Amino acid sequence: MTQPLLIEIGVEELPAIPLLKILDDIERSWAKILEANRLLTEFEFSYTPRRLVLWHPEFPVKQPDSEEEMFGPPVQIAFKDGEPTRAAESFAQKCGVPLSEIGRGEKGGKEVLYYKKSIPGEPVEALLEEMLKTWLASMRFGKMMRWGDRKEEFIRPVRWIVAMLGEKGVPLELYGVKSGNTTRVHRQVSFDPVAVDSPKAYFDVLKEGGVELFADRRRERILEGFEKIEAENGVEVGRDDELMDEVVAITEYPTPLMGGFDESFLKLPPEVIMTSMKEHQRYFPVFKDGVLHNAFVVVSNAKTDDFSQVIAGNERVLKPRLADAMFFYENDLKRGLDPEGLKNIVFMDGLGTMFDKSVRESEIATGLADLYADLLEDETGRERGEIKALAERASLLAKADLLSEMVYEFTELQGIMGYYYAKAQGEDDLVAVAIRDQYLPEGEESELPENLFAALVALAYKLDNLMALFSVGKIPTGSRDPFALRRAAAGIVRIVTHFGIPFDITAMIDRFKGEYAPFDTALLEAFFDERFYKALDANPSIVTAVLASGERDICEIVRKVEALRNITDSDEFKTVFTTFKRVANISKDLDLEGDLTVDPSLFEKEEEKTLWQAFQEVTGREYPDYETRLDALFSLKPQLDRFFDNVMVNAEDENLRRNRRNLVGSVYRAFREIADIKEISV
Repeated sequence: MTQPLLIEIGVEELPAIPLLKILDDIERSWAKILEANRLLTEFEFSYTPRRLVLWHPEFPVKQPDSEEEMFGPPVQIAFKDGEPTRAAESFAQKCGVPLSEIGRGEKGGKEVLYYKKSIPGEPVEALLEEMLKTWLASMRFGKMMRWGDRKEEFIRPVRWIVAMLGEKGVPLELYGVKSGNTTRVHRQVSFDPVAVDSPKAYFDVLKEGGVELFADRRRERILEGFEKIEAENGVEVGRDDELMDEVVAITEYPTPLMGGFDESFLKLPPEVIMTSMKEHQRYFPVFKDGVLHNAFVVVSNAKTDDFSQVIAGNERVLKPRLADAMFFYENDLKRGLDPEGLKNIVFMDGLGTMFDKSVRESEIATGLADLYADLLEDETGRERGEIKALAERASLLAKADLLSEMVYEFTELQGIMGYYYAKAQGEDDLVAVAIRDQYLPEGEESELPENLFAALVALAYKLDNLMALFSVGKIPTGSRDPFALRRAAAGIVRIVTHFGIPFDITAMIDRFKGEYAPFDTALLEAFFDERFYKALDANPSIVTAVLASGERDICEIVRKVEALRNITDSDEFKTVFTTFKRVANISKDLDLEGDLTVDPSLFEKEEEKTLWQAFQEVTGREYPDYETRLDALFSLKPQLDRFFDNVMVNAEDENLRRNRRNLVGSVYRAFREIADIKEISV
């Protein structure tokens, strides 16, 4: 028998960010608790700022009955001379039945005492309180709190509980609060508790009381409000998924409203205005004709017919925020970008100051500019000397905006403010853009630097982070990566592959490692290699096979992985692969870097000649890409199959054996120039 189950945990306002971080965990935790109690059924978890709600349309009123098998001591120990021993009596006592009811079974090949115990299912009312205690205790929001004389912790005080199975209330107590049949509606509708006599009545009460329980419906309501504002005002409301999630989490009855601010504030960089509105006020920016407009959209939680006071209040709050930003901006413009102050900021123990870091980055950036000068000359129209000087200038100025008042207030604007200040003091556009883009990419979906010059400055920043921190032993372990070095390495892979520049990992580390204390360069190379498994959409064994070829150039590694992946994804590859796995096995003891001379005069079988001729033809051609070359090598399957069927590779004659092994090894080595096929698993 089943009944609808409704659980509502009423709380003081939940902080949005901690809640959003563990939403998936909250649902998974309840599912595990249900499973552990043999009560797993479909459910929906919902939330508003003041409540956590579990809704089961159909829930068992009791656990299903179960059986437990119990195995006792071996029969020869349980009975002696036909009489039960203490071991037999203890087992019967453990089972809770007379010894006469104990049977016999087999375990581990021995006859043992056995009893199957029937366990009647518990009624849900007897289980629910402990289940909910376990569920709430599993919610690790981070910073927790206590209230009153309670010893238990939760993110916010619990104020009311509704627990209903069908139309019957389930008595329970959590955090000193006893369950009842009253909930709370929107404060502007009523401050008094509202009675509910069934789950259906609960949903009706919330709806009539100005509470939209379901997050997806609150989101829809907000988006509909955006569209109405856009249609009525000829503007575009800037969408921000992260901000949207937060606004959905802090409202019960969301209504988007448009307010405005003084047009003079548009002198500020748009990023400053948008960041100030988002971080301090949770406002959405408004654009008109593709540029930032002196307006904003606030999502109100008020339930009223007149929002004029709400809009006016938000306009009053925003004005001093923007005035502060203008003050910071004008002060920063007066000071300009000057890296000297970075000498007073410690980067990290053993690595000097931020100024020292800037100097190291400038050394790397100028080295890269020299290395890629031909490409940069084509892209920028500048000469090598000028490009190197600009790379040095960009790197030395790159961290100077850390000294600005604006970045002190909004740390997420570092680099962006440097761009505006560099432009204001007449720096070259290449320098300004490189300062802006130095931290890119900041994640898997992040934008990349705008041009190759900016990309080199970004590479310098990431390379310095990696080599500097490896040189002082700050190496990520397990899931810990406090200095985001995995992101730095992944960023290098993304930049290099996007711009298609040659970038040999080993050579780059060797070129610049002299700027640092000695460190294990092989460890850093291995750290880079790990990133390919995350960055490339391919079977891990394919990545391993390509890395085993000894290739160290990032772009070539990516191209080889893509080529091999395309071939291994084909339906017929498995049948082809068996032959080449045999090639790898025969060649495993050969020195592939040594002499693999094949003497055609020693061929005794036609299959040897045919394979050698086909191999010579395949390796003698030029190929436009790795995939075409691999296809050609894999086309040797028929010749290899006939060779293996008719030729004894391990012949008694040493010269014949060596010649035949060298022939097979030559095929293997040709593959290994792209990937080590023995590492592939299909």
